[in-house]
Amino acid sequence: MRHFPVAAVAIAAVLASTCARPVPKPAGVAPGTPHVSWVIMSGDGDNPDQEFVCQSEPRSDCVIPVSRPDAQVFSDVHFYYHGAGVETKYTGSIDVGFFQGSAASRTIAANTTVPKAESIMNHSVTGIVTATPGSYPVKFALVATATGTGASQPIRADVPVVVK
Repeated sequence: MRHFPVAAVAIAAVLASTCARPVPKPAGVAPGTPHVSWVIMSGDGDNPDQEFVCQSEPRSDCVIPVSRPDAQVFSDVHFYYHGAGVETKYTGSIDVGFFQGSAASRTIAANTTVPKAESIMNHSVTGIVTATPGSYPVKFALVATATGTGASQPIRADVPVVVK
């Protein structure tokens, strides 16, 4: 029996799980301004990245299928924290309102630092889409702080997502 090194298996898993869509580029954002972009995908339990739903740029309507008792819909939401030219720490929360469960179970605590030498950091979260049709926002309540100066900027947004 042949054994693969753990690193090779981990790299293969990451490559297999990444979505084929490019990272959304911030539009109308001045260089050096902290910014978060996102991509929403959907699929099944084996591959929640099967179908593109929507992204931050270019913006389009976010419509995702409703989960059914015989066919749960899974969603993979990718968040991209953009560098601001200095080391920048993003803290706060993101509520993925269309995920099944209580508000506490849908809320992701953000605590990501983009180093000065990096342009972007990624965080992804997977969940089961609600079985109740309707409109559910993804709510960003973040603060981006330049670690050297302490200057901070709030990042607030509500992204409407329709489940049908």
